[in-house]
Amino acid sequence: MSAIIGRKHEIEELERLYHSDKPEFVAVYGRRRVGKTFLVKQALKGRITFLHTGVSPVDQEGEKNRMKTQLESFYYSLLSHGLEGFNRPKSWMEAFYQLEQLIIQLDDGGRQVIFFDELPWMDTPRSGFLPAFEHFWNNWCSGRDNLMLVVCGSATSWILGNLSRSPGGLYGRLTDEIKLSPFTLKEVEDYFTHEGIELSRYDIVQSHMVFGGIPYYLSYFQKGLSFERNADRMLFGRNPRLKDEFNRLFNAIFGNPEDCKKIVRLLVSRHSGFTREEIAAQTGLPLGGGLTDTLKALVESDFVMRYMPYGRSGKTECYKLIDNFCLFWLKYVEPNTEDGSFMTDNTTSDLMKHWRGVAFEEVCWQHVTQIKRALEIGGVKSTISAWSVAGDGIKDGVQIDLLILRDDHVVNLCEMKFAGDAYHITKDEEGKLRNRIESLKSTLSSKQTVHLTMVTTYGVAYGKHSGIVQKQVTMDDLFI
Repeated sequence: MSAIIGRKHEIEELERLYHSDKPEFVAVYGRRRVGKTFLVKQALKGRITFLHTGVSPVDQEGEKNRMKTQLESFYYSLLSHGLEGFNRPKSWMEAFYQLEQLIIQLDDGGRQVIFFDELPWMDTPRSGFLPAFEHFWNNWCSGRDNLMLVVCGSATSWILGNLSRSPGGLYGRLTDEIKLSPFTLKEVEDYFTHEGIELSRYDIVQSHMVFGGIPYYLSYFQKGLSFERNADRMLFGRNPRLKDEFNRLFNAIFGNPEDCKKIVRLLVSRHSGFTREEIAAQTGLPLGGGLTDTLKALVESDFVMRYMPYGRSGKTECYKLIDNFCLFWLKYVEPNTEDGSFMTDNTTSDLMKHWRGVAFEEVCWQHVTQIKRALEIGGVKSTISAWSVAGDGIKDGVQIDLLILRDDHVVNLCEMKFAGDAYHITKDEEGKLRNRIESLKSTLSSKQTVHLTMVTTYGVAYGKHSGIVQKQVTMDDLFI
């Protein structure tokens, strides 16, 4: 088996299901390129009876022949696994019947594993796929104790809507779900170590800022090259490795990719995100069920997060873009795509300094668990949020990018700073920090207190103005 970095729990779960003595139906889902297919193929290597991958909609023109293309591809998979004596199926009912006959032929009494990769792609409009798939599981698979059905999909909203939370014939039929998340910083470090790629933790954090811990993107890193040079090869110039990746991502996952991209392009313009009403007003998308479903799909696919902004009344929710790759692509790749040495040439520029500051905040949001462990509050119930108050001409505005509101009456006001050395707090900055602390205190009860928490690369430099800091978290703590 090829080495699988991380994924220990997921491998153990697949192994447990494989050795079960009853029929199992498991869905593996997560963001596109996160490594779902690799995980299943490696964890069950040499034990998969039948494997089929849906045909990507990105590679199909229009909708007219999509069902025909999917059925034809499925038939060829049947033939390659040994099916004989059947003509090409004309419907999904017929196709699954042929699969049943193949499995009966191959069944040696041991565990029979059927793996459908990118299952949502097979469900084309008006194809009758879903009823046929339901019939396949309910009337055949579920009665065979030695059968294990594994399905994968990048269209998380399809997996959840049609399998996990299905109101129809597959309601309650899944026996397990495995959600695959992007690599943490520690897993990225382990991956690079395994591949013999030497990068400092400073540069590993930068790689996470751009590629978001997505294994597929990391696989293109080349040993012997700097972080900046690797990023240039993959994203910039006339023929980069990840050419047009942004469009391919959305076209492969969503049924309404243009609406999704329109929302994402808006969200990238404000770090703290937008409310549903603001999104409708600024994108022109109707404020109704369609927008609700699209936002839900973006959240479930890990491109966007929904959170309750601190200080807002009622049930106001904000939607914030959290996919590092999309953030970097829209801000820097699209405007500079022809510049083959953009990252290398701008390493010390103000443009990149600004990017590092904003992108590091996103990495911290993604590693709140590690921050809480470093603060030794992992066992304290808490919520995270952000707080933004506009200035009114009399008072300055307040922007706090990460709050940890704890049940033990402490609030960690987190300031994230990405610097090349220990971070120096100046007199002016101390004044701004005190203003934020006092503004936040004015909204809290008398039971609560505020701890200014600095999350930095190399810590806070001791000095005249550093005493304001209550707690520190360093870059190394994010690798816990």
